[in-house]
Amino acid sequence: MKQFVLTYLLTLIVCTIFGQHNDTWTAFWNKDTTLVGFKDKKGIVKIEPKFSGFTSANKFDNIIAVSEELNDTYKSYYLTKTGKIVGKDSLHIFDNGVDCESEGFIRFRDKKTDKAGMFNSRGDMAIPAEYDDLTRVTNGMIIALKGAKKKFWDEDDHSGCNHFSWTGGKELLLDTNNKVLVDNFKHENNLNFFSLLKSLKPNQDTTRQNFLGTDGQYYSFVDFEKEFRKWLTVALLDNFSKNNLLTASFKQVIYWKEPNGWINASKEDFIDANFELIKSKLAELKAPNCSYSIFSEGLNQFMFDSEDYTEYYNNCGESKDWIFPVKNIVITHKEKNDFSQDHFEFLRTNEGYRLISVTIRKGELK
Repeated sequence: MKQFVLTYLLTLIVCTIFGQHNDTWTAFWNKDTTLVGFKDKKGIVKIEPKFSGFTSANKFDNIIAVSEELNDTYKSYYLTKTGKIVGKDSLHIFDNGVDCESEGFIRFRDKKTDKAGMFNSRGDMAIPAEYDDLTRVTNGMIIALKGAKKKFWDEDDHSGCNHFSWTGGKELLLDTNNKVLVDNFKHENNLNFFSLLKSLKPNQDTTRQNFLGTDGQYYSFVDFEKEFRKWLTVALLDNFSKNNLLTASFKQVIYWKEPNGWINASKEDFIDANFELIKSKLAELKAPNCSYSIFSEGLNQFMFDSEDYTEYYNNCGESKDWIFPVKNIVITHKEKNDFSQDHFEFLRTNEGYRLISVTIRKGELK
């Protein structure tokens, strides 16, 4: 009997936790679209509309940043699904945007010390506010900055300005228990933290970067740019064909056409009409004198807003560029006083890189 009761209780606890994790609440407006509340999956109102200002979460998994008017003043804080309030007036803000939950954690900034820390999904302090800055949690890891100084973009007036960059200091790789995994974590390009491999010797894969951990093992991560350049050469350019281009394209491709502006077409229609032009343009990348750059960007939520792109944004509508970056190939043409650029944007997906957008300045797309 005791064993049955224990098994029943454990099952109940697991089911309760699982249910809470999957019961994502969705934001909704009041009648005059001035305040935001949240409903569950069944449409039952869990929080009546009362939030405004910095409340940017479209979905509520565990913990969100909110702002509401109380006694003619706005109060901001973090709110959990259980109704727990933490981090009053201590939101992590950059460029007028507040932090969004990532893997059950959210950043805050101590208003007295201006140091950054993290709350977990229950509103408990997981990382104390002892760092100059923190990245979001990615695959259970965080990059922390310590001992740095702010360099404001406006040298003359710093009042109320949060446009700045960091100088100096040391970067550390942490886990969510505030344990240092890699000391002095210097890296040049964006890394795929979900590609982590640990080994006793440096990983020999040329698309990876290696870091010696505090435990004596090497932590290696795929470098997105190296990965993309290898994919571009091997999967596309070395054997360029219509079938390969179709495979390497998203369901829809957005392209610029004068005088209509941006047009959204199925990949089949777009490639059938423009294959030879695209082939000639991308073939330039193999020429030794080709002037081109590859930029890492986030998905533009204003252009790519259909349901096909939902998985590529977080609960606040921000691009998940830490796992789904957009690689923008910009080919530059200079002829005397004539200057033009062609753009080919590829989105990293779970199936590989996919062409999503094309802009060609010389040579008309159909």
